[in-house]
Amino acid sequence: KKILIVTANYYKDISQNLIKGSYQHCLINNIDSNIIEVPGSFEIPFVINKNRDLYDGFIALGCVIRGETYHFEIICNQVSKKIMDLSIEINKPIGFGILTCENTEQAIKRSDPSQGNKGFEAAKACIDLLNLK
Repeated sequence: KKILIVTANYYKDISQNLIKGSYQHCLINNIDSNIIEVPGSFEIPFVINKNRDLYDGFIALGCVIRGETYHFEIICNQVSKKIMDLSIEINKPIGFGILTCENTEQAIKRSDPSQGNKGFEAAKACIDLLNLK
């Protein structure tokens, strides 16, 4: 089994922590994985779609932090919807590890490798679904 980890590096420190969690869970389960970095979360569905035939599953990692404009809602809603649509369309699991946070402190806490890393959880979800197939 082979998984592609697609990570948005807009918040580099956050995404690196999410990658550590995902990669660790892949190693524990003897899953081959590759990583592709993209500029932001909005670009993740494109890369997953482009690589749909090359992998058994995908892990989407990123972080969107609320600002002063409506941009947060647009990005969060559209990316999550497209990732769900892609998963159904290509019939492959996509672990959702895109943090949608009110502030940087929330993002740091949710990406911390020592306490509830959401990258680890996204990898677990993807691998659990792969094992169901």
